[in-house]
Amino acid sequence: MIQLSQVLSAEQTYMESFGASKKRILQTLAERLSQTLDNISDLELFDQLIARERLGSTGIGSGVAVPHCRLEGLEEPIAALVKIPEPVDFDSIDKSPVDLIFALIVPSEATDEHLQLLASVVEQVNDPANLTKIRNCKTPTELYNLFIGN
Repeated sequence: MIQLSQVLSAEQTYMESFGASKKRILQTLAERLSQTLDNISDLELFDQLIARERLGSTGIGSGVAVPHCRLEGLEEPIAALVKIPEPVDFDSIDKSPVDLIFALIVPSEATDEHLQLLASVVEQVNDPANLTKIRNCKTPTELYNLFIGN
């Protein structure tokens, strides 16, 4: 099974503001992730993330969002983890503003393996004790290590 550490890198783990709105956060995510991808523009990635959000918010509750999409031309899944200082409204199912964002972009022919990856992220953030540990991280490295289970 694919491991979180295979798709999330320390370089793609952030603790900073990504914008004051859901749309701006998705734009920033698209900009950051597209820099590491060949032949995929931030606009193309942003369009796919927005298209997925239109199907229903990826704000899963407890201040967590897992924006994700499939992307044509992508070879390997890629992820980003963001802890923002000021929570932002993400149209979450529980109406709570979001301060933790885990983005997952998978190839268009995504498999069950990729869904399992998303499920393992959700499992981590559904544990209140683990969520508190994640929120208490002081550096991106600490956040990354906790998230991938180091």
